[in-house]
Amino acid sequence: MPQRFITQPALADLADVPATSRWIRSGSLRLHALDYGSAGESRVPLLLLPGITSPAVTMDFVARRLTDLVRPVVPDIRGRGFSDSGDSYDLEAYAEDTEAWVTGLGLERPLLAGHSMGARIAAVAAVRAKVALRGTVLIDPPMSGPGRDPYPTTLAAFLGQLEQAVRGTDADEVARAWPRWPRREQELRARWLSSCGEEALAETHHSFESEDFFSWWPSVPGPTELLYGKDSPVVTAEGVKEAARTHLGARLTGIPDAGHMVFWDNPDAALAALRSALSAQLAG
Repeated sequence: MPQRFITQPALADLADVPATSRWIRSGSLRLHALDYGSAGESRVPLLLLPGITSPAVTMDFVARRLTDLVRPVVPDIRGRGFSDSGDSYDLEAYAEDTEAWVTGLGLERPLLAGHSMGARIAAVAAVRAKVALRGTVLIDPPMSGPGRDPYPTTLAAFLGQLEQAVRGTDADEVARAWPRWPRREQELRARWLSSCGEEALAETHHSFESEDFFSWWPSVPGPTELLYGKDSPVVTAEGVKEAARTHLGARLTGIPDAGHMVFWDNPDAALAALRSALSAQLAG
């Protein structure tokens, strides 16, 4: 199993990120987050949980466009970025880490949002209700699970991308897989994917198909909004219908001209939808 690592060029990316590193403990794990504010300030905190192969820095372009509205805090999920690897990568373990960030950083009634894997984690943390939340925004959560269609990206594809990163990749190679992404995001992907652990990716991918999002979704307390890419293979038209039918209190908003990687595929529309959802919950 390849070792996780962060190169000097990747570390240099942080010089351009207007955030401060914060550290907390979740059990025995040391976990890292990028904080786009400071303790005690007036902005409402937003804990923004990334996806399966997205260290915190790769969400910088999202976080920095929200700083006039909220105080974004973007964690390195366990097994990624600067955070320790764990001995479990199921949704309950991830939710415990989420609770640890809220309490460890003193986030008072934060908004909670997540993309992909992060959306599933946000749903579970909200249902567990062990920390007070102001609201949740779930962005294109994997709706695969037992008895459902498999997650559309195979584990082999994820591990192939990780192998490229460990071997040494660049933005041009990333662009062949993700041609629509902004160039900076292709570069960050190339430099930071090697910080993700193979076990973290493999066990999380397994959980996409062994843990059912719809076991949690109907119980997510309001206010909550589900954002999805209108071209997403992860949240299909059938998935949207089921989500609407099983949670009548939730808002559902489709993002045009976007697949699963909504912020990377159509940044302006995706960020406008997220800002609208957050603004509604701040005003509620």
